[in-house]
Amino acid sequence: MKKKLVFIMNPISGTTSKEGIPELIDSTLNKDLFDHEVLLTERAGHACELAIRAKDAGVDVVVAVGGDGTVNEVARSIVHSNTALGIIPCGSGNGLARHLMLPMNAKKSIEIINRCEIHDLDYGIINDHPFFCTCGMGFDAFVSMKFAESGKRGPITYVENVLREGLKYKPETYVIEDDNGSMRYKAFLISCANASQYGNNAYIAPQASMSDGWLDVIIMEPFDVLEAPQISIDMFNKTLDKSSKIKTFKSKKLYIHREREGVIHFDGDPIMTNEDVTIELREKGIKIIVNPDADKSLRKPNAVQTAAAYLFNEINVVREDLTKHTRHIQALSKVLQRKLNSF
Repeated sequence: MKKKLVFIMNPISGTTSKEGIPELIDSTLNKDLFDHEVLLTERAGHACELAIRAKDAGVDVVVAVGGDGTVNEVARSIVHSNTALGIIPCGSGNGLARHLMLPMNAKKSIEIINRCEIHDLDYGIINDHPFFCTCGMGFDAFVSMKFAESGKRGPITYVENVLREGLKYKPETYVIEDDNGSMRYKAFLISCANASQYGNNAYIAPQASMSDGWLDVIIMEPFDVLEAPQISIDMFNKTLDKSSKIKTFKSKKLYIHREREGVIHFDGDPIMTNEDVTIELREKGIKIIVNPDADKSLRKPNAVQTAAAYLFNEINVVREDLTKHTRHIQALSKVLQRKLNSF
C-alpha cells in the first residue's frame, strides 16, 4: 500500500526560489511508493492549519518546504502522532535540516524522502512554544527580533544585525533552577539546544543530540571586544564548548527568572514574554525522516580546530590574569600615591 505524502510549501520564505520545486517533486518522488499533493501556504500560521488537517486525515508524512519558520509550524502541528516530518530546506538558516545532515539541494532532499527512514526524536517547549533546534533568551533572542523587524533574510542580514547591536547589548542577570538546584548568572545569552546549531552551520551546542533525552544548556558569560572574534570562530568551528566564556550542562527541565520581561526565541522566532521562563524536553515526541547516510562525526571539530580552540582559550585565560594583575597593581599604586600625598 502506498504511503500518503503532503508537501506544504511556503512560496515566499527564505532566500531560495521554489518556482520549480513542485515539478521537481513530481519527477523525483518514487510514485511506486508514494501518493502526494503539494499545498501552498497563504499567510502566517497557514502551514500549521494544513499540517493539522493532513495529520487528522492520516497522512503518513508531511514535508515542510521552506525555512526554519515553516519547518517549526509543520513540526509542532504533528508532534505525538503517527505522521512524520520531512524537510526540503529552502530557508536562510535551515538549522534543523543542517543538524540532521540533510542535503541543501532540493532534488537530493527528495531522494532522501524516497528512502523514508523515520526516527523518533526529541523536541523542546519554551513557555508553551515547541522548538526543535534551539530556544533562548538574551542576545540571540534580541537579534532574532531585530532580524524579524528588518524584513530581509540571509546570513548577511544576520551578521549586520549582530555587528550593529552586539556592542550596545547589555548582559542580564538570570536565576536558573533545575533538579540540581539554583544558580545565579550574569549572561550575554542563555540557549537551550535540542539540536547542535542555530543554522548556517553556527554551532551553539556541538555536542547536542536529538535522541539522548537531554537539552544542552549554554550560558555565554559577558565578554569584551577582543574576545568577540574568537567566540564567532569557535561557533563556526564547532568548538564553542571549549571557550572559557561558555558554561554548559544538560537538563530535562529548567525554570529561569530574569530581572524584567523581554524577548525569547524558539527556532529563531521571537516573542515577548514575562520575567519567568520554563523550558522542558519531550522525549521521542516527533517522527522525522532522517538521512541514512549522515556521518555524525562531521558535527565534531577536527583535531586542528580543537587544538586551536584550546590554544586561544589558554591565551585568553593568560590575558584575563594579566588584566586582573594590572588592575590590582594600578589600585595599589593609587593607594600609595594617596599616602605619599598625605605627607
